[in-house]
Amino acid sequence: MSKIIEGLLYSESHEWVKMDGDVAVIGVSDFAQSEMGDITYVDLPSEGDEFAKDEDFGALESVKASSELYCPVSGTVVAVNEALEDAPELINQDPYGAWIIKVEVSDKAELDYLMNAAAYAEIAK
Repeated sequence: MSKIIEGLLYSESHEWVKMDGDVAVIGVSDFAQSEMGDITYVDLPSEGDEFAKDEDFGALESVKASSELYCPVSGTVVAVNEALEDAPELINQDPYGAWIIKVEVSDKAELDYLMNAAAYAEIAK
């Protein structure tokens, strides 16, 4: 069974969000990385890029599949985990430690549309 962390918020497209003040730290869930298999490439945005809620901001590629990444909240990218460029497998090793981007949230009300751990557990089976 996939590991789901209490206290994080989750999107239907399997991204997780951890709020740090006005900044959303965003990554992909354990369920998502296990479904993909060995991740071989991460397509990352640039700092300063702006995304609307549910807009794709990058992609993951594995030996099995390619999957778009969707921004769970609207905002501006303030940090990118550049370590993933050389070591995309970090997402497989620690999906909740290997964040992908940090976004300054422009509309905190959008957080209300994300799932808590219990709700996410119902779809991540």
